[in-house]
Amino acid sequence: MRNWILVVCLAVALSAIGCKGKPIPPEVQEAEHQEKALWRAAASLYVPEKHDQYLKSLRDAKDRLIKEKAKLPLFRDFGEIQTDFQNLLLTGDELLKSVEIRKQQRSEAVSNQIASINKRIDSLKKLTRMINKGRFARSILIRIELKLSEADLQRQRGEIIEAEKKLLELIPYLNDADDMVFSILERYRDASHLDRWERWIKETIMESEKKKIFAVVVTKIDRRLIVYQAGKPLMSFDVGLGPNSLADKIHAGDYATPEGKYRIVKKIPTSQYFKALLLDYPNNDDRERFQQQRKDGLIPPGVGIGGLIEIHGGGQDAITNGCVSLEDKNMGQLFDLLVVGTPVTIVGSTRRKNSAFFGKGN
Repeated sequence: MRNWILVVCLAVALSAIGCKGKPIPPEVQEAEHQEKALWRAAASLYVPEKHDQYLKSLRDAKDRLIKEKAKLPLFRDFGEIQTDFQNLLLTGDELLKSVEIRKQQRSEAVSNQIASINKRIDSLKKLTRMINKGRFARSILIRIELKLSEADLQRQRGEIIEAEKKLLELIPYLNDADDMVFSILERYRDASHLDRWERWIKETIMESEKKKIFAVVVTKIDRRLIVYQAGKPLMSFDVGLGPNSLADKIHAGDYATPEGKYRIVKKIPTSQYFKALLLDYPNNDDRERFQQQRKDGLIPPGVGIGGLIEIHGGGQDAITNGCVSLEDKNMGQLFDLLVVGTPVTIVGSTRRKNSAFFGKGN
């Protein structure tokens, strides 16, 4: 008991004369600054597991520090605690580097995703110009582009998580636009349609070769007209089509361009659209299909099959309800070259892999 009293008295005496013991290691305050830096860098989001381990080590080190500070100044020893905080600072520095690397990787991933979505939008925009629902689909795409711009600004500001969330938000809208467009374009992926179009083209080219005559093939998805001479390509032109051109024509007023094997039945030297070549639409195949779809209830009551399908001038952007339009100078060449009876075949695509294969889900 006497010894214990002596110890207490000695401690009180030493404290009274200003013996403060060893100071707290500076690494402790550095660790506090580092903890805030990791919080600002959003380490919990970019490297959550490593950050959780860091916080656990920090709490353990702070607990040991509290226990050591509770001792009388003379008996405090911060040696091991200083080593703990030094190691913790090294871990934190590596963690900050990892966060920056992860941020850069995810920033690049966001940038690539934005570029991919923009490419997808451009592809859809081109296709929407050729379908009836195109205007509504384009309005959706415009809204998507605005959100995409916001995401890109967030990426540039380093707000990668927010940019990723924005991209996730717009994906359903992009899929809606995809579905709207590709529900119409599904037949451009259908083997039966592709086989039929391919057969028509081969038959037309063979007729051109066998009879040594001109023949014309129009591809709707490419908006291209090719002139063959004796089975060989002679010239080609870009063309304009109706507002619902990618659909096959079913009836009058559907704004679709018909598909099939036709012939020029009349040359019109003076037309509302410069010059024109009248085709024999509807032919027997068109009439049979029209009657079948009328029986199936797919034709509105009182609606006829339509007619007056031409290849004419007026420019690629000429207002046409289903005809094929060319620039006047190209139409002039075509008009002088072709004669009544020339075969004209109109197909959806000449290629197995056409534009309808790209965009959706890519």
